[in-house]
Amino acid sequence: MITLTAENFDDQVLKSDKPVLVDFWTDWCPPCRMVAPILEEIAKEYGDRLTVAKINADDYPEIASRYDVLGFPTMNLYRDGEVVRQIIGAKPKRQLLAALDGAF
Repeated sequence: MITLTAENFDDQVLKSDKPVLVDFWTDWCPPCRMVAPILEEIAKEYGDRLTVAKINADDYPEIASRYDVLGFPTMNLYRDGEVVRQIIGAKPKRQLLAALDGAF
């Protein structure tokens, strides 16, 4: 899983040649901690066709604001520099994969 910053967001996400699932999270968010290991599993299992990344929205509020991220966790799936799916809230792995079905 990639850790994003303001400096690498555009290169790692918007210019990526494969879809990127970005987890917008915060330190104070218990559901964010619940979904983190699930995202690690998805990164390992689907890493050949999907990049999974995370960004701390408290550290980079301008990026969260740019993509209208208001609640945490919010996971945006980017393809060709555009958000193609947005998933809000912690979900079990099966539901998360179902929400992403066909998008990568």
